[in-house]
Formats: sequence, structure tokens, C-alpha cells
Amino acid sequence: MEHIARFFFGVSGNVIALFLFLSPVVTFWRVIRKRSTEDFSGVPYNMTLLNCLLSAWYGLPFVSPNNILVSTINGTGSVIEAIYVVIFLIFAVDRRARLSMLGLLGIVASIFTTVVLVSLLALHGNARKVFCGLAATIFSICMYASPLSIMVRER
Repeated sequence: MEHIARFFFGVSGNVIALFLFLSPVVTFWRVIRKRSTEDFSGVPYNMTLLNCLLSAWYGLPFVSPNNILVSTINGTGSVIEAIYVVIFLIFAVDRRARLSMLGLLGIVASIFTTVVLVSLLALHGNARKVFCGLAATIFSICMYASPLSIMVRER
């Protein structure tokens, strides 16, 4: 019974998370239609991309067994967020905004690559699981805090 409940709530959580990942579609249709990112910040999309990448990595069987639903939804989220980041880069208002987004994307790629390499080359078993879970948790907090970046732009 526990296995059925875990699967049911896991699938339910994945459906809800998919809607969360798709919620900016309206914003990005507007960006595409106006051919401009206007005053939108790209920080939340980069941080969500990093969170999805790390969480998908964490859910892989050789990192954290029996968490494949975590990998599937976060892998899907990674693809969706990468599309948002590319659209943002294409329609960035000015060169400074585009370079800022590219720089942040480089940081995202560097952090993810570092976590992957450290977890593969230096850690095994439970230490790998804890390290990857901690990284995913830290950047999950960053993701949820990232919309606050708009406060800096408002000054």
C-alpha cells in the first residue's frame, strides 16, 4: 500500500510541477509577440534551470535509488526552462541584458558541471546522495528567492 501511495502522490506532484514549469508560457508568448523581454528578469528562469538540472541529477538511480519520478519531471523542467532561457536570450532588450543572461547561464552550467564531476569522481554511496541532495536543496532555495531579483531592477 505504501508503494501505491508513494507512486500516486509522486505522479500528482509531477503533474502539478509540470503546470508550474509551464506557467510562464503566457509571458513568453508576449515576449515573442512584442519581440522584446521588456522589463522581465531572466534570473528566475536560469535559477529554475539550475534547480531542475540538479534535481534531475539527484533523482538518477546511481545517485538516489527509487527516485525516478524526481528525474523525469525535473528533466522535463530542464528542457522547458532551457527553452525559456533561449527565448530570453534571443529577445533580450539590449546587449547588456543579453550578456548578463549569458553570464548567468555560464554560472549555471559551471555549478551543474562541478556538482556532477564531484559526485562522480569523489563521492560514492550515501555521500554522493547527500552531496547532490544538499546542492539541489540549496539551489531550490535560490530558485524560489530569485524573483526577488526584480527588486534590484526597481531601484
